[in-house]
Amino acid sequence: MIKNFTFQSPTKIIFGKGSIGALKREIPLDKKVMLLYGCSSLKSSGAYDAIKKALAERPEVFEFSGITSNPEYEYLLKCIELVKANKIDYLLAAGGGSVIDAAKFVALAALYEGEPWKIIESFGACTNKAIPLATVVTLPASGSEVNRDAVISRASKKAKLPLGNPAVYPQFAILDPELTFSLSSEQTANGILDTFVHVLEQYLTYPVNAKLQDRFAESILTTLIEDGPLAMKEPDNYEARSNLMLSSSMAMNGFLRAGVPMDWATHMISHEITSLFGIPHARALAVVIEPYLSHCKEKKFQKLLQYSRRVWNIYETDENKAVDASIKMTMDFFKSLGFKTKLSDYNLTDKDVEKITKQLVSHRMVKLGEHRDITPEVVASFLLP
Repeated sequence: MIKNFTFQSPTKIIFGKGSIGALKREIPLDKKVMLLYGCSSLKSSGAYDAIKKALAERPEVFEFSGITSNPEYEYLLKCIELVKANKIDYLLAAGGGSVIDAAKFVALAALYEGEPWKIIESFGACTNKAIPLATVVTLPASGSEVNRDAVISRASKKAKLPLGNPAVYPQFAILDPELTFSLSSEQTANGILDTFVHVLEQYLTYPVNAKLQDRFAESILTTLIEDGPLAMKEPDNYEARSNLMLSSSMAMNGFLRAGVPMDWATHMISHEITSLFGIPHARALAVVIEPYLSHCKEKKFQKLLQYSRRVWNIYETDENKAVDASIKMTMDFFKSLGFKTKLSDYNLTDKDVEKITKQLVSHRMVKLGEHRDITPEVVASFLLP
């Protein structure tokens, strides 16, 4: 039976060619804006010039750049200081999930009177106020542009932790597929895999007869399988880029999770791998998913069987073989995108697995999975190379 739920998606999506021009009307003229972005890619894509043109009527637009993948807490403290000093009252994040996540944290921390790290330690629960923000997406992957979630890293604590707060739903998101034409094959692949796993974590649990959510999840997965390789082969293919961009947003706007059990264990484990060993997020996901699904095969069996039939078109009459084939085809798809899929591919050993489990304990990630039965000890058992 589908569980009771409340669903709200307050973020306006503005999609299509030239949609950056909407910034002019969407951000009130009386707001003092700070633009947050990463490094040179925003300028090489043409998004920076388009944003500046759209905001040209404003007397001044402040900027904070240099935000990297896995946005770093200490670096963002500088942004918080600038926001406070200049009395910024609107944030515009232009980039991928890291920049958007950074903006969400800054939006909360700039109005928070305590130590900003408490926002992370409480997973976002210690405050309910944030500066309004909006986004221009140039790297579709996280879906952060349409939800209340973020992930922030702190190197000094070897931490990469999630937060969620309804105050940081972006007011709107600009989705122009042409802004993704300049992405490298690796960046494109990372976005495909991250989106794919986001869907699996809301879909591959146990059946509750949520037919609409299931079909929606399956449609996103099949779209990624069809158009992901096409976008990598033809970077300027507008249709393929459009479908990837919309898939990323729809995977994380909250509808797939409405009324269904979820399992975010893969993401929580991969966060520790990234924070400890510097392996990029999508690459870390790629080494966790196969051993995890194999370990959880029995408890996820019915949904894995459905996945094999509907997504991979596997009609093997032996259900056990069909499920095994679905896991193999998933990993073959990831490999076709250029991903390594084993910890040993990164020269990680059993001692490194011990470090991962210790980090899970220190970050209170001790009861993961839809049944809350994935303990650090269980993680060690299936991650051991």
